[in-house]
Amino acid sequence: MKVIADLPAVVPVFPLPGALLLPRARLPLQVFEPRYLAMLEDVLKTPHRLIGMVQPFARADDSSRLHAIGCAGRVTAFSETDDGRYMITLTGVSRFRITQEVEGFTPYRRCDVNWAGFDSDFGAAEKDPAFDRAPFLKMLGRFLDDKGLSTDWDSLGEAEDELLINSLAMLCPFAPEDKQALLEAPSLRARRETLTTLIQFALSGGSGDEILQ
Repeated sequence: MKVIADLPAVVPVFPLPGALLLPRARLPLQVFEPRYLAMLEDVLKTPHRLIGMVQPFARADDSSRLHAIGCAGRVTAFSETDDGRYMITLTGVSRFRITQEVEGFTPYRRCDVNWAGFDSDFGAAEKDPAFDRAPFLKMLGRFLDDKGLSTDWDSLGEAEDELLINSLAMLCPFAPEDKQALLEAPSLRARRETLTTLIQFALSGGSGDEILQ
């Protein structure tokens, strides 16, 4: 099990609107911009191979600002395409809090980070004893139908609580600010309740932005 002492004080960050990574989950990414190709090359030389996924602020006049909380993932798979792009997989390690951005000469952004306060990220998969799966999946079915999406219902039915809730939080088409709220949920139960609220509001014809104001 990772402990805070094993993690670096500075991580490169990848600000990508709507891309949510959670601890113990996997996020596939396509890397093609020169600055992020440089970042990947540097990251693969480190013992930890960590990249911090963060949400930039949604407003155009705030797009260079980053949310304070992100999640670091370890590069656990990568392959190169014929045209020079990389397909990588990040496996979530822990959330972090940005303390300040680091000035430097790299073409990508780096931040001083604090790993404290996210103890649950370092342990075993979380459980959600209050999770009533049947009505949740029924509601999810209506939401996916409304969005014109499909899923593997057999896999969903068999998935453990954390895998199910976190996978849906990462994959459902919510706005970046909604994804940030899901990231910052202090427990799996809180994330499931936030996810439920977002789905219910979407089904009622609203948008997540109105919930979170």
